[in-house]
Amino acid sequence: MGIERLNPKGMHSNPAYSQGVALPASARIVLIGGQNGIDADGRIVGKGDIAAQTAQALANLAMVLEAGGARPEDLVRLSIYIVGDADIRPAFDAWMAFWADRGPPPVVTGIRVLGLANPDFLIEIEGQAAVV
Repeated sequence: MGIERLNPKGMHSNPAYSQGVALPASARIVLIGGQNGIDADGRIVGKGDIAAQTAQALANLAMVLEAGGARPEDLVRLSIYIVGDADIRPAFDAWMAFWADRGPPPVVTGIRVLGLANPDFLIEIEGQAAVV
């Protein structure tokens, strides 16, 4: 089995990138590209609302996990990019609602950036999962 590019149905499709990549190994590794608060039609969800954008980005991340045969519990690492001085507390609340009672959380890195691919994006989340 070779490298699998993940572009799940129900998500915005762009020829410039894949939504995720899965690599075969003794543990299946699923790499999730940066997810933003965009819907399947490529429209921004929650313009100006970091909590709404975070919830949509996490929903998108979950769709990529499922397409790769993984579950949120299989996440081992998240990188979260936050624009400028945005208040991350609403984003944190959205993350905690998503994670709920799934057990020990993954490694998480939060990074403040000057901007993202679209000036209306407030947050971007990428992840890695391992399926054993």
